[in-house]
Amino acid sequence: MQAFRIAGLSIFLVFLTGSTIGAEHAAEAETGAAHAQSGAAHHDLTADALDVFHIGPVPVTNSMIITWGVALGLIVFAQYATRNMTLVPSGAQNFLEWMVESLHDFLEGVIGNELVKKTFWFFATIFIFILFINWVGLIPGVGTLGWGHQGEHGFVVETPLLRGGNADLNMTLAMSTIFFACWLIWAIQANGFMGFLLHLFAPKGDTTGLLKILMIVVFIAVGFLEVVSILFRPISLSFRLYGNIFAGENMLETMANLVPGWFGSVLVPIPFYFMELLVGIVQALVFMLLTAVFTMLITQHDEEPGHGKAHH
Repeated sequence: MQAFRIAGLSIFLVFLTGSTIGAEHAAEAETGAAHAQSGAAHHDLTADALDVFHIGPVPVTNSMIITWGVALGLIVFAQYATRNMTLVPSGAQNFLEWMVESLHDFLEGVIGNELVKKTFWFFATIFIFILFINWVGLIPGVGTLGWGHQGEHGFVVETPLLRGGNADLNMTLAMSTIFFACWLIWAIQANGFMGFLLHLFAPKGDTTGLLKILMIVVFIAVGFLEVVSILFRPISLSFRLYGNIFAGENMLETMANLVPGWFGSVLVPIPFYFMELLVGIVQALVFMLLTAVFTMLITQHDEEPGHGKAHH
């Protein structure tokens, strides 16, 4: 069972990073002109990722390099930790099993045993993936090594070689879109197609007569509002993660340039690096919990009166 979970994490990481290429390529047409105008003017972190090279017609941005590197590192580590599994784990196997089992127990307490069996592969992967992308983006050199020119106060990097993966909206939107597709599949599996529609639009509670007609009209209107809310979930999830990580990286750059010279650029940002480590794990946890709760809300069924008490 443990090996199956780890294999699921590895397979989904490959799928997730592959999907990011499509999101980046779709955004290229919109951002290409902006790159040409802003290359020499912007010294801060730009809102969009910059092209580093091309693989055929596909542009590879500095954020994609980080994304691919983290995904490859996690897959290699998972394979290394499970190459010779023992009943009494130690070393890398012990760490990996502790991390996966801790996440499993935590999610089981949030969404229940039955749902976690079906969805754990996704939620655990999304947490681990986001966490390590956030933390790798804090490594010195990410955003500060690249191509540029010699300025009045030193070398100015215009095109960084590396950029935090989640500081690119294409990446966070790709993850949110994948979740939305999985959420739709899980919702239909749990409720059936008609049950899914009834879950959104059907009136709740026992009413009769004119009040029942009124409740039907009210819940149909509420259902349409719920549909709008559901459609905006990928947008809110992606912008929440992107906004926090992008703001954090800009803050670190501002703090590094606050005091001129090597001394200020090294010592001043240190307390903020510790804060960003905390932000990295909090944002990964928030993304995982929101997606897990959204899934739980659509897959749980209303219980008959008295059934819930007997069950508990």
